[in-house]
Amino acid sequence: MDTSNFQRKIIHIDMDAFYASVEQMDNPALKGKPIAVGGNENRGVVSAASYEARKFGVRSALSGVLAKKYCPELIFVRPRFDRYKEISKQIQSIFYEYTDLVEPLSLDEAYLDVTHNKKGNPSATLLAKEIRARILSEVGLTASAGISVNKFIAKVASDYNKPNGQKTVSGDEIVPFLENLPIQKFYGVGKVTTEKMFQLGIFTGLDLKNKTLEFLEQHFGKSGSYYFQVVRGIHNSPVQAKRTTKSVAAEHTFDVNLSSEIFMLEQLESISGQIEKRLQKHAISGKTITLKIKYSDFSLQTRSKTMPYYISDKNLIFEIVKELLYQERLKDSVRLLGIALSNLNTEQKKTVVIQLQFDF
Repeated sequence: MDTSNFQRKIIHIDMDAFYASVEQMDNPALKGKPIAVGGNENRGVVSAASYEARKFGVRSALSGVLAKKYCPELIFVRPRFDRYKEISKQIQSIFYEYTDLVEPLSLDEAYLDVTHNKKGNPSATLLAKEIRARILSEVGLTASAGISVNKFIAKVASDYNKPNGQKTVSGDEIVPFLENLPIQKFYGVGKVTTEKMFQLGIFTGLDLKNKTLEFLEQHFGKSGSYYFQVVRGIHNSPVQAKRTTKSVAAEHTFDVNLSSEIFMLEQLESISGQIEKRLQKHAISGKTITLKIKYSDFSLQTRSKTMPYYISDKNLIFEIVKELLYQERLKDSVRLLGIALSNLNTEQKKTVVIQLQFDF
């Protein structure tokens, strides 16, 4: 195992059912009830579910129809991303009182490197406990935390005692912790990979550890090296305080499927305006425009065009998107449209962090 990581003290903070918890906090009538943020009982996809709803099997990415079937008492709530972003900023302001090495992964989770922290506290465990207590008292929400010597183990540990708990994995506990961990609990091992590992006789971290690098690369390609390293506690990625934005995107799911390009153009013009605002806010632009189309059968299609120059004007973006829409005949009615601008000029500019908002 890589002992060079022992000097690092990493905390992974993960808010508990963040979107749903914010809705329950703002609307006391929803407290203790099964709620789903996003979608509805006729269409759409669940973005987040309260713990009361999760007991019935309601999860994010589940269709609204199935969610209602699993939980007939489920209450659907429209997402309010401006509110979630506002709360996220409050939480992150607490993080920065402890360290400047904060790497947000999304609105509801972040890594903190507290090896050298502003409080001068050598105990990352006590710091995590204090941070969680402050989030509860100052914001009104619960958070869980994982504490260890690297980001991978901290991430896995944060899920160990959810909700409203924390787990510390010290250097001498890493080997038994990972060896006894069910393979589906490893960060980076999704549902499809879990099934494949089961077929190969890999059910725990120990089973994974007993496989050779050659075996893992043969069956999992480049990911095989990743699995070989992390099961041994090796993960040297530092906490990155800033990230370079690679794309700016926005999309909209319709309550009723669209079959007319005229109606689609109205929506795409609106989405182009959203993209422009985000680009202007951070003074960036891009060359590659991608149109995302999701059909009524949930199949997905993307069409892209790269310009010889950088653009950020909504009219230019819309004209290119219009061209992409008419590029070929639509195969069915459309339930979602999205636009993404990539190939950005961020390499020539100061690194920025953008939290994108997606309409449902």
